[in-house]
Amino acid sequence: MRTVSLPRGRHRLHTMPTSTGYEIRTDQSYVWDGRKRGQTPFTVLQHTVSGVGRLRYERRDYRLTAGETMLVLVPHSHRYSVEAGDRWEFFWISMNGQEALRIHRSILSATGPVLRLRPETIEHLADCSLRLIDGGETPGAASAIAYEAAMALYDDVFGPHGDSRVDGGAIQRVVDHILANLDRPLPVQQLAEISGLSRAHFSRLFTASEGMPPAEFVLQERMRRAARLLAGQPELSIKAVAVLAGFDDPNYFAKVYRRFFGTSPTEFRTTGMYASTG
Repeated sequence: MRTVSLPRGRHRLHTMPTSTGYEIRTDQSYVWDGRKRGQTPFTVLQHTVSGVGRLRYERRDYRLTAGETMLVLVPHSHRYSVEAGDRWEFFWISMNGQEALRIHRSILSATGPVLRLRPETIEHLADCSLRLIDGGETPGAASAIAYEAAMALYDDVFGPHGDSRVDGGAIQRVVDHILANLDRPLPVQQLAEISGLSRAHFSRLFTASEGMPPAEFVLQERMRRAARLLAGQPELSIKAVAVLAGFDDPNYFAKVYRRFFGTSPTEFRTTGMYASTG
């Protein structure tokens, strides 16, 4: 194991590695609980070379076998470990920073915590890990390598691939379903089932077709509906608009709305900002 130690405090880069390395673990003392690793956010990208690891993620159990890659954020309700009699060979890259967290959250929302990456992506990530160990001695150099690793993962999940063809009918079917059901829950897994594709493949094709991941598209359309309702139906209360846009909690709706438009629903309605909502 080799931990990458870098200067802290004044170097506030948007993508920064915190540790990387390669290990073979056979003992049950190897346990990481995502709720007991402090409150500073960071991510762990861990690829299984051979053997098997165990992941408990949001009340679901996963066996991490050769060729599978785990992605988790901390703090979060998850736990990964080695069970009695198991052997787990893996390499990992951990990183923090605003951009790293944003990229990895978008990937997690599309794929879940277990990915099966292309061989060339795995080789690229392993190379990044080795270069961090051998040459990531300055903050700038380490940040550049970590960002390269994050982008390699992003391209594998969302980028166009030679064997991928956007199934326009399947994607349009999902878009139509989203627009007709904005007042209801629209989890990515359900949308993937409607498309008839695996979650990862669906997310990749949807992003290529619509220019953004499914969860981001759903939120955008919820906000656009809310803006139209606020502007065009003044008789509706903010709570009613929230429900019609798919939010059970009007306070949470107002918080998301402010983050999206830079103003509260009430201010939006009274100032006439709706003229630019599209």
